[in-house]
Amino acid sequence: MSKMTEQYSNQNLINLAKQQYEQKQANTVPTEIIKLTSNGNVYPENHILRSGKIEMRYMTAYDEDILTNPSYINEGVVLNKLIDALIVSDVKFEDLAMIDKDGLILSARILSYGTEYPVDITDPKSKKILKRTIDLSKIKHSKLEIVSDENGEFSYSSNDITLKWIFPKIKDEFDSISKFLSLIITQVNDSREQSEIDDFIRYKFFITDSKKFQNYVIDNTPTTLMEYEFEGEDGGTFKAGFPIGPDFFWP
Repeated sequence: MSKMTEQYSNQNLINLAKQQYEQKQANTVPTEIIKLTSNGNVYPENHILRSGKIEMRYMTAYDEDILTNPSYINEGVVLNKLIDALIVSDVKFEDLAMIDKDGLILSARILSYGTEYPVDITDPKSKKILKRTIDLSKIKHSKLEIVSDENGEFSYSSNDITLKWIFPKIKDEFDSISKFLSLIITQVNDSREQSEIDDFIRYKFFITDSKKFQNYVIDNTPTTLMEYEFEGEDGGTFKAGFPIGPDFFWP
């Protein structure tokens, strides 16, 4: 065996040992089972997330590197990268349904720092900035009321049109309504050919029917309701939303 081959072989052994050590150490970090906003009903029956649950680990100091990564922050992907790193279940973050994302971010924040989250909020009456604390455990999720089939797909029918559709994945990118429709519609009548679906959207899906379908999707999209009831300066209460960004993980 040549000296170069020996060095290459030894480096492989070192890398393998390092990977095994890191995996062993990672397995010592506590985890929790988190309930998905979708309750798992947007995934196929044979998918690991059909159970409606996902396993996530607690954050460590090492994860602060993700939260402070300038590139991630500038690209607006810092929270995606963080949740991806925290997921323990054998699933890729990018393959999760978009509707489950906010719930996972909320759960990660609670696991990391507890349920209390201090915010500055504007009183709608006095217009003053008030310091208040949100109990994140009280944040509610709207429920998925429609039922999917064994493929995690939903049915929609109107004006002699029958569609099968899915909720978009986190990895899905779209900059137009037609692209959005192309991503979520999986079947038009009896056809599942993407070219025929795209032709339908371009030439046959009249705008009134399209708007009706889009509204149906929106009306049936479960969400994490990022709003809270605050006490105002006069002792009354008011509801207001609050943003989620990288500073959500800096108490």
